Amino acid sequence: MSAPTGTGTGLLDTAPGYRAGRTLPLRVEAVRQLKRRRTLVMGAIMALLPVVLVIAFAVAGGSPDSRDGRVTLMDTATASGANFAATCLFVSAGFLLVIPVALFCGDTVASEASWSSLRYLLAAPVPRARLLWSKLAVALGLSAAAMVLLPVVALLVGTAAYGWGPLEIPTGGVLPAGTAAQRLLIVVAYVFVSQLVTAGLAFWLSTKTDAPLGAVGGAVGLTIVGNVLDAVTALGHWRDFLPAHWQFAWADVIQPRMEWGGMIQGAAVSVTYALVLFALAFRGFARKDVVS
Repeated sequence: MSAPTGTGTGLLDTAPGYRAGRTLPLRVEAVRQLKRRRTLVMGAIMALLPVVLVIAFAVAGGSPDSRDGRVTLMDTATASGANFAATCLFVSAGFLLVIPVALFCGDTVASEASWSSLRYLLAAPVPRARLLWSKLAVALGLSAAAMVLLPVVALLVGTAAYGWGPLEIPTGGVLPAGTAAQRLLIVVAYVFVSQLVTAGLAFWLSTKTDAPLGAVGGAVGLTIVGNVLDAVTALGHWRDFLPAHWQFAWADVIQPRMEWGGMIQGAAVSVTYALVLFALAFRGFARKDVVS
């Protein structure tokens, strides 16, 4: 087997003017990714979802009524802009927000390989670790932007449709509008942290395959498997080690008195898995024989 290419060692390290840290700047990579059609399409989807929900509620004549007597976020969706934003996060956190994370992180290295441009980037020479750090940072930045875009648009659209007011808590009580907005920021931050597992899966798979759809689909599929396993109550406390078990722990934030226990455990599980997967991606790519 031939030796890995594009390592940026030897005479290149001592060439006049060559600085490994200046190769593939984040600004250049960010502009490249922002101009791609899939980025624009995903941004449009995130922005249009709140509009679609407002239309759906208008057609239905308001938020849905609870059938079993219990009040949920969906039942209070039209109470205020804050309630509508919280509802949008609730309906999208389980699956929809997985898509942009898997797409942006799984389409990083694999897309370059599918275009046969990866070996040319490494021959520039861009050190392998530098290449992965740049692509991972931009991918996580785009993922975070998608998660921020959704609630921001939802808050604006919901305020326009239902007015600016306090957030009505399904279990009783209200949160002032200003406090509700601050709590929603915490929710968005937690949702992003909880999706780091999907980001790690997608990024690791992206370094293993030349097919972007394989990396994206694999990450989404494994995330769904995690959700299915979490639904198996027979697993008992073993479910505590599943990231999916804590994906809605942020509900404890939109209470009169915040509870941090669930989110701390969920964040610890998610970050641990993510760090292991990112480490595997860097280790595997450093030894990979790049021919694409």
